[in-house]
Amino acid sequence: MESAGERSGRKTALVEKETGRCPVRHDADGVWRVATYGTGRAALRAGGTVQAGLGIETVEKLPASVRRPVLYRDGPEHREHRRQTARYFTPRRVSEHYRDLMIRVADQQLTRLRQAGSAHLSDLSFALAAEVTAGVIGLTESRPGLLRRLERFFPDTFEEPSYTSLRALRFLLRRNTAWLGLYFGDVRPAVRARRHARRDDLLSHLLDEGCTAGEILGECVTFAAAGMITTREFVNVAAWHLFGDDALREEYLTADEAGRHAVLHEILRLEPVVSALRRRTTAPLDLPGGDGDGDGATVTVPAGSLVEIRVDDANLDTDAFGPAPERVCPARGTDGHLPGPGLSFGDGPHKCPGAAVAIQETDIFLTRLFALPGLRMRGEPTVRVKENLGSYEVRGLIVTVDPGPSGA
Repeated sequence: MESAGERSGRKTALVEKETGRCPVRHDADGVWRVATYGTGRAALRAGGTVQAGLGIETVEKLPASVRRPVLYRDGPEHREHRRQTARYFTPRRVSEHYRDLMIRVADQQLTRLRQAGSAHLSDLSFALAAEVTAGVIGLTESRPGLLRRLERFFPDTFEEPSYTSLRALRFLLRRNTAWLGLYFGDVRPAVRARRHARRDDLLSHLLDEGCTAGEILGECVTFAAAGMITTREFVNVAAWHLFGDDALREEYLTADEAGRHAVLHEILRLEPVVSALRRRTTAPLDLPGGDGDGDGATVTVPAGSLVEIRVDDANLDTDAFGPAPERVCPARGTDGHLPGPGLSFGDGPHKCPGAAVAIQETDIFLTRLFALPGLRMRGEPTVRVKENLGSYEVRGLIVTVDPGPSGA
């Protein structure tokens, strides 16, 4: 445990980040990198850019007749889709429609923990995030084995084989098998049920828009990656902070829901699960830049350029977050003027629609987890940074409790 008064710092960065960097720099690899909060937000909100990274190169190879998942669309079509689906992700709807689901799934996973006495938190959080995400999307008629199918599709280790090797053929076979498993086991049963009778959910909306079953599969995989992989890691890293900081844990467990959410927002600011967001400019992009001394200088990024918003750097901007931004301090956001989790949920047209879902399910799970008798963390977990995805994985965080009866 940390000493009294010492606030928890970033756990997932292998190299300490610098603060006070130049807002915009053009690096030798041709990428324009943005490293401050205000400039990063301006880049994400600006017109004249399109989504880049996150596998968009593969999506662009699809036939023009196939509708792209919303993550890979831009412009008026994207804005209209987000406008029509926003009602499924409002904080009020999340609380009213999904809270019972989150409580049920959290209690199921914690019953597993009590029965076994110990478990890898990454396994518990994976099951939590997967089932909640499936429920929010509308994959409610799945055949048994959803978690196994998702584990095959989103393994801990992603291979990047050469496409001229036998290994590559095996990789493609496994990936195609995973696609088919999700389609036949989860998407097709849900689509069939909603063709018979629509429901008030995202999947029914996609059918009303005329999406084919294959296009719905693409949307479901995109939402699963955004809602499942990221939430899994955030649950792990948030628990790690609470285990390691007595004062922070006490503050979290004694706060009301708004106070607990403030703690989680602050941890997420410090530990963004996605640390780099990329955009491609389609027109010259003017950004506040200069040498960072507040002289009001503007940097013009040419059309066709790749812009990378370094969320992990921007979230340590002292101009936005005040002193010691590298430490957890939930009071930063209590005056209503500071920007909460920073850019950890993105900003602008592609801001994460499931932010309220992620925070609420994490809070429901962690409040129940830390209420268990005899809860303790066994050893320090390890962190693997996945530079190609701009994310991290926390593994080996084993939680132990006093065993309870099977029906507890």
